[in-house]
Amino acid sequence: MNPTSVQQISECFIKPPNLPKEANQPYYLTPWDLAMLSVHYIQKGLLFAKPPQEALDIMYLLDKLKHSLALTLVHFYPLAGRLATSKTEDPPSYVVYVDCTNSPGARLVHAAVNLTVSDVLSPTYVPLVAQSFFDHHRALNHDGHFRSLLTIQVTDLVDGVFIGCSMNHAIGDGSSFWQFLNSFSEIFQAQGSEFQIAHPPDLKRWFPDGYGPIVNLPFTHHEQFLGHFEAPPFRERVFHFSSESIAKLKARANSEYNTNKISSFQSLSAFMWRCIMRTRKLPHDQITSCRLACNNRSRLKPPLSADYFGNCIYPLRASTTAGELLENNLGWAAWRTHQAVVNQSDEKIRESLESWLKSPIIYQIGQLFDPFSVMMGSSPRFNKYGSEFGLGKALALLSGYAHKFSGKVSAYPGREGGGSVDLEVCLPQNLMTALEDDQEFMDAVSVSPWSN
Repeated sequence: MNPTSVQQISECFIKPPNLPKEANQPYYLTPWDLAMLSVHYIQKGLLFAKPPQEALDIMYLLDKLKHSLALTLVHFYPLAGRLATSKTEDPPSYVVYVDCTNSPGARLVHAAVNLTVSDVLSPTYVPLVAQSFFDHHRALNHDGHFRSLLTIQVTDLVDGVFIGCSMNHAIGDGSSFWQFLNSFSEIFQAQGSEFQIAHPPDLKRWFPDGYGPIVNLPFTHHEQFLGHFEAPPFRERVFHFSSESIAKLKARANSEYNTNKISSFQSLSAFMWRCIMRTRKLPHDQITSCRLACNNRSRLKPPLSADYFGNCIYPLRASTTAGELLENNLGWAAWRTHQAVVNQSDEKIRESLESWLKSPIIYQIGQLFDPFSVMMGSSPRFNKYGSEFGLGKALALLSGYAHKFSGKVSAYPGREGGGSVDLEVCLPQNLMTALEDDQEFMDAVSVSPWSN
């Protein structure tokens, strides 16, 4: 047995100590939720250093996590449930929902590995062992029929602790994921059963006017809409962009297009789009896109609460040819990402939902993978380093296997804050090497994200 492989020591299932009466009813999924049934769980986690002057009692930490998780699930009770499907032949009906009561609960795993923090953070590329810090490896969200919808895995390292969270993406998006994890940390640090979390989730399901809450899918069996995807081999590296570097990219993009409307993230996304496309050396007329995950909560009229729990995202697309992208400057590309974002209006959101409800589509990871494009995921706006669990500020944020392929870029806030950003970039080795040799790209990259 490999001494540096992650070994599971124990597991248990956690239920909330009490449930509201609403939990006795099916928790229905919205169109945005159902569209996620064939993609992966969200897998993000934080690596902490063990206290330097005193031994960490891992069993005490686990007991506190169990107690805190139970209290957190009172607020986020659907995460303790399981998916269920109700179907009939006459009349034809196929409905997927969350059964909040017929479930053993959320899962908590204790694991260990004979590695140091340096073993994980020092290599140039993120080591594959990091994928073992998470439950639900390669699982699809539809597997939530028989797997937990939420797992917290605590991996004990020689001098550190990794707390990894795997959450079913059909239950919530990145905003919901970090809302849960931040609330979990709040309750852990307060240790009071009457403690009120800063952002209680809004669990009321949102459906467009005239629809809901039950969506009848046009299927008779799950194999009709599930699709497994194995990404071609790639390397994964985290690049750090200081707030000063990002400010320069934003100023450059706006100056080159003679505007002041292009945001920092739109500029950074366009920068990555151009740099990665340069490594691919595509034909001049090859269509290429920069796709961005857009939060629709504030774009609806009336807007949804920022604490709305569920999926409320949509992949936007800025497209052009490879030749045009590289022949024009950063400002030209950034304006296209800007337009893709500002054009996402309430009317456009509702039109896409109407279209989906008339002809439901379940996303396939293979469809998200496009060897000619860049996919910008996650967000540096989430409070990712705010979850401390009594261990102080995390040293690093890492993710699992989920949703990774060539051209996938995930954005995290830099550890030092202040508007800095870490980008987790996935590329085949030859393209990664070309990116590392790209002078314009490396001039914008700062020191290692984990050097401080």
